[in-house]
Amino acid sequence: MERGDLAGVSSEVLDSIAKALQLDDAEIDHLADLARAAGPPPPRRRTRPGEQTVKPTLQRFLDSVTGAPMWVRDQRMDFVAANSLGRALYAPLFDDPANQGNSARFTFLDPAAQTFFPDWERNADDIVATLRIYAGQNPLDRRLTDLIGELVTRSETFRRRWAAHNVRHHRAGIKRIHHPAVGDLELSYEAMGLPANPEWFMFAYTAEPGSASEDRLKLLGSLAATTPPKTDVRK
Repeated sequence: MERGDLAGVSSEVLDSIAKALQLDDAEIDHLADLARAAGPPPPRRRTRPGEQTVKPTLQRFLDSVTGAPMWVRDQRMDFVAANSLGRALYAPLFDDPANQGNSARFTFLDPAAQTFFPDWERNADDIVATLRIYAGQNPLDRRLTDLIGELVTRSETFRRRWAAHNVRHHRAGIKRIHHPAVGDLELSYEAMGLPANPEWFMFAYTAEPGSASEDRLKLLGSLAATTPPKTDVRK
Protein backbone atom coordinates (compact mmCIF):
# COMPACT_ATOMS: atom_id res chain seq x y z
CA MET A 1 0.00 0.00 0.00
CA GLU A 2 2.87 2.40 0.73
CA ARG A 3 3.99 1.85 -2.88
CA GLY A 4 0.51 2.72 -4.13
CA ASP A 5 -0.67 -0.87 -4.69
CA LEU A 6 -4.22 -1.10 -3.33
CA ALA A 7 -5.22 -4.23 -5.24
CA GLY A 8 -7.03 -6.69 -3.00
CA VAL A 9 -7.19 -4.39 0.04
CA SER A 10 -10.35 -5.10 2.04
CA SER A 11 -12.92 -2.47 2.96
CA GLU A 12 -12.14 -3.10 6.63
CA VAL A 13 -8.50 -2.15 6.08
CA LEU A 14 -9.52 0.95 4.14
CA ASP A 15 -11.88 1.95 6.95
CA SER A 16 -9.09 1.53 9.50
CA ILE A 17 -6.74 3.68 7.41
CA ALA A 18 -9.39 6.36 7.02
CA LYS A 19 -9.97 6.48 10.78
CA ALA A 20 -6.27 6.51 11.61
CA LEU A 21 -5.58 9.34 9.17
CA GLN A 22 -8.78 11.19 10.12
CA LEU A 23 -9.76 11.53 6.47
CA ASP A 24 -12.77 13.66 5.55
CA ASP A 25 -15.64 12.45 3.34
CA ALA A 26 -13.98 13.49 0.08
CA GLU A 27 -10.69 11.82 1.03
CA ILE A 28 -12.48 8.61 2.08
CA ASP A 29 -14.38 8.50 -1.22
CA HIS A 30 -11.15 9.10 -3.15
CA LEU A 31 -9.35 6.30 -1.28
CA ALA A 32 -12.20 3.92 -2.16
CA ASP A 33 -12.05 5.03 -5.81
CA LEU A 34 -8.31 4.34 -5.95
CA ALA A 35 -8.84 0.88 -4.46
CA ARG A 36 -11.52 0.08 -7.04
CA ALA A 37 -9.28 1.31 -9.84
CA ALA A 38 -6.50 -0.99 -8.65
CA GLY A 39 -8.76 -4.05 -8.94
CA PRO A 40 -10.00 -5.87 -12.03
CA PRO A 41 -11.58 -3.49 -14.56
CA PRO A 42 -15.38 -3.42 -14.34
CA PRO A 43 -17.40 -4.50 -17.38
CA ARG A 44 -17.89 -1.66 -19.81
CA ARG A 45 -21.35 -0.15 -19.67
CA ARG A 46 -22.86 0.17 -23.08
CA THR A 47 -23.61 3.75 -23.98
CA ARG A 48 -26.81 4.14 -25.91
CA PRO A 49 -26.66 6.49 -28.93
CA GLY A 50 -27.63 9.99 -27.89
CA GLU A 51 -27.47 9.13 -24.18
CA GLN A 52 -25.26 12.14 -23.43
CA THR A 53 -27.38 14.65 -25.31
CA VAL A 54 -29.41 17.21 -23.38
CA LYS A 55 -33.02 16.06 -23.24
CA PRO A 56 -35.63 18.68 -24.14
CA THR A 57 -37.27 18.11 -20.74
CA LEU A 58 -34.05 19.05 -18.94
CA GLN A 59 -33.60 22.18 -21.02
CA ARG A 60 -37.23 23.17 -20.43
CA PHE A 61 -36.70 22.75 -16.69
CA LEU A 62 -33.62 24.98 -16.77
CA ASP A 63 -35.40 27.57 -18.90
CA SER A 64 -38.37 27.63 -16.53
CA VAL A 65 -36.11 28.95 -13.76
CA THR A 66 -35.79 32.66 -14.47
CA GLY A 67 -34.66 34.12 -11.14
CA ALA A 68 -31.54 32.04 -10.55
CA PRO A 69 -28.56 31.13 -12.75
CA MET A 70 -28.62 27.37 -13.40
CA TRP A 71 -26.39 25.17 -15.52
CA VAL A 72 -25.19 21.61 -15.92
CA ARG A 73 -21.59 20.51 -16.31
CA ASP A 74 -19.91 17.14 -16.67
CA GLN A 75 -16.92 15.63 -14.88
CA ARG A 76 -14.56 17.23 -17.39
CA MET A 77 -15.80 20.68 -16.35
CA ASP A 78 -17.55 21.17 -19.71
CA PHE A 79 -20.80 23.16 -19.63
CA VAL A 80 -23.51 21.03 -21.26
CA ALA A 81 -26.66 23.08 -20.61
CA ALA A 82 -27.80 26.29 -18.89
CA ASN A 83 -30.67 28.70 -18.59
CA SER A 84 -30.34 32.22 -19.99
CA LEU A 85 -29.23 33.68 -16.65
CA GLY A 86 -26.62 30.94 -16.24
CA ARG A 87 -25.19 31.74 -19.67
CA ALA A 88 -25.23 35.46 -18.86
CA LEU A 89 -23.47 34.93 -15.53
CA TYR A 90 -20.65 32.99 -17.17
CA ALA A 91 -20.49 35.13 -20.30
CA PRO A 92 -16.70 35.74 -19.97
CA LEU A 93 -16.10 31.99 -20.16
CA PHE A 94 -17.91 31.82 -23.50
CA ASP A 95 -16.44 35.05 -24.90
CA ASP A 96 -13.16 33.30 -25.74
CA PRO A 97 -13.59 30.23 -27.98
CA ALA A 98 -10.23 28.93 -26.72
CA ASN A 99 -11.94 28.00 -23.44
CA GLN A 100 -14.17 25.54 -25.35
CA GLY A 101 -16.93 26.05 -22.80
CA ASN A 102 -14.74 24.49 -20.11
CA SER A 103 -14.48 26.10 -16.68
CA ALA A 104 -11.08 24.54 -15.90
CA ARG A 105 -9.53 25.95 -19.07
CA PHE A 106 -11.11 29.31 -18.32
CA THR A 107 -9.79 29.33 -14.76
CA PHE A 108 -6.20 28.36 -15.55
CA LEU A 109 -5.59 29.51 -19.12
CA ASP A 110 -7.69 32.67 -19.53
CA PRO A 111 -6.33 35.83 -17.82
CA ALA A 112 -9.91 37.14 -17.53
CA ALA A 113 -10.62 34.49 -14.88
CA GLN A 114 -8.51 36.20 -12.24
CA THR A 115 -10.68 39.30 -12.51
CA PHE A 116 -13.92 37.34 -12.84
CA PHE A 117 -13.21 35.32 -9.66
CA PRO A 118 -12.10 37.64 -6.82
CA ASP A 119 -11.32 34.49 -4.82
CA TRP A 120 -9.38 33.01 -7.70
CA GLU A 121 -6.95 31.03 -5.54
CA ARG A 122 -9.73 29.24 -3.68
CA ASN A 123 -11.66 28.67 -6.89
CA ALA A 124 -8.57 27.17 -8.52
CA ASP A 125 -8.01 24.91 -5.50
CA ASP A 126 -11.63 23.70 -5.69
CA ILE A 127 -11.44 22.85 -9.39
CA VAL A 128 -8.21 20.87 -9.07
CA ALA A 129 -9.41 19.00 -5.98
CA THR A 130 -12.67 18.13 -7.74
CA LEU A 131 -10.86 16.98 -10.90
CA ARG A 132 -8.66 14.79 -8.72
CA ILE A 133 -11.78 13.04 -7.40
CA TYR A 134 -13.15 12.53 -10.91
CA ALA A 135 -9.81 11.19 -12.14
CA GLY A 136 -9.86 8.64 -9.32
CA GLN A 137 -13.39 7.59 -10.26
CA ASN A 138 -12.68 7.39 -14.00
CA PRO A 139 -8.97 6.67 -14.54
CA LEU A 140 -9.63 5.43 -18.10
CA ASP A 141 -11.60 8.48 -19.24
CA ARG A 142 -9.48 9.63 -22.18
CA ARG A 143 -11.07 13.08 -22.49
CA LEU A 144 -10.57 13.73 -18.79
CA THR A 145 -6.94 12.62 -18.79
CA ASP A 146 -6.31 14.67 -21.94
CA LEU A 147 -7.72 17.77 -20.21
CA ILE A 148 -5.58 17.20 -17.14
CA GLY A 149 -2.52 16.62 -19.32
CA GLU A 150 -3.20 19.85 -21.22
CA LEU A 151 -3.52 21.87 -18.00
CA VAL A 152 -0.44 20.29 -16.42
CA THR A 153 1.54 21.18 -19.55
CA ARG A 154 0.25 24.72 -20.01
CA SER A 155 -0.30 25.99 -16.45
CA GLU A 156 2.28 26.07 -13.70
CA THR A 157 -0.40 26.99 -11.15
CA PHE A 158 -2.45 23.94 -12.14
CA ARG A 159 0.63 21.69 -12.13
CA ARG A 160 1.56 22.76 -8.62
CA ARG A 161 -1.94 22.15 -7.30
CA TRP A 162 -2.29 18.82 -9.08
CA ALA A 163 0.94 17.59 -7.47
CA ALA A 164 -0.54 18.27 -4.02
CA HIS A 165 -3.11 15.44 -4.48
CA ASN A 166 -5.84 17.31 -2.59
CA VAL A 167 -9.44 16.14 -3.02
CA ARG A 168 -12.65 17.97 -2.20
CA HIS A 169 -16.37 17.65 -2.75
CA HIS A 170 -18.00 20.61 -4.50
CA ARG A 171 -21.57 20.50 -3.19
CA ALA A 172 -22.50 23.87 -1.70
CA GLY A 173 -20.93 27.17 -0.73
CA ILE A 174 -20.45 30.82 -1.59
CA LYS A 175 -19.16 32.08 -4.92
CA ARG A 176 -17.92 35.65 -5.39
CA ILE A 177 -17.93 36.94 -8.96
CA HIS A 178 -16.93 40.25 -10.50
CA HIS A 179 -19.17 40.39 -13.55
CA PRO A 180 -18.16 42.79 -16.35
CA ALA A 181 -21.77 43.89 -16.92
CA VAL A 182 -23.18 44.27 -13.39
CA GLY A 183 -20.26 44.32 -10.98
CA ASP A 184 -19.70 42.33 -7.79
CA LEU A 185 -21.94 39.39 -6.91
CA GLU A 186 -21.92 37.18 -3.84
CA LEU A 187 -24.02 34.09 -4.50
CA SER A 188 -24.84 30.90 -2.64
CA TYR A 189 -24.72 27.75 -4.71
CA GLU A 190 -26.06 24.22 -4.45
CA ALA A 191 -24.89 21.27 -6.56
CA MET A 192 -27.16 18.36 -7.48
CA GLY A 193 -26.43 15.09 -9.22
CA LEU A 194 -28.54 13.96 -12.17
CA PRO A 195 -29.21 10.20 -11.87
CA ALA A 196 -30.15 9.88 -15.54
CA ASN A 197 -26.65 11.15 -16.42
CA PRO A 198 -24.36 10.17 -13.52
CA GLU A 199 -21.46 12.24 -14.89
CA TRP A 200 -23.51 15.44 -14.97
CA PHE A 201 -24.07 17.90 -12.13
CA MET A 202 -26.54 20.76 -11.94
CA PHE A 203 -25.67 24.00 -10.14
CA ALA A 204 -28.03 26.72 -8.97
CA TYR A 205 -26.97 30.13 -7.61
CA THR A 206 -29.09 32.45 -5.48
CA ALA A 207 -28.52 35.84 -3.87
CA GLU A 208 -29.44 36.87 -0.35
CA PRO A 209 -32.90 38.53 -0.43
CA GLY A 210 -32.68 42.30 -0.25
CA SER A 211 -28.95 42.36 -0.97
CA ALA A 212 -27.06 44.34 -3.57
CA SER A 213 -26.23 41.03 -5.22
CA GLU A 214 -29.93 40.28 -5.65
CA ASP A 215 -30.44 43.65 -7.35
CA ARG A 216 -27.47 43.07 -9.64
CA LEU A 217 -28.64 39.56 -10.46
CA LYS A 218 -32.03 40.95 -11.47
CA LEU A 219 -30.27 43.52 -13.65
CA LEU A 220 -28.26 40.72 -15.26
CA GLY A 221 -31.49 38.85 -15.91
CA SER A 222 -32.94 41.90 -17.64
CA LEU A 223 -29.84 42.23 -19.80
CA ALA A 224 -29.93 38.52 -20.63
CA ALA A 225 -33.56 38.78 -21.72
CA THR A 226 -32.67 41.40 -24.34
CA THR A 227 -29.35 39.95 -25.49
CA PRO A 228 -29.18 36.62 -27.35
CA PRO A 229 -26.48 34.21 -26.11
CA LYS A 230 -23.27 34.15 -28.14
CA THR A 231 -23.01 30.37 -28.01
CA ASP A 232 -24.91 27.23 -27.15
CA VAL A 233 -23.35 25.47 -24.16
CA ARG A 234 -24.71 22.06 -25.11
CA LYS A 235 -22.22 19.46 -26.23
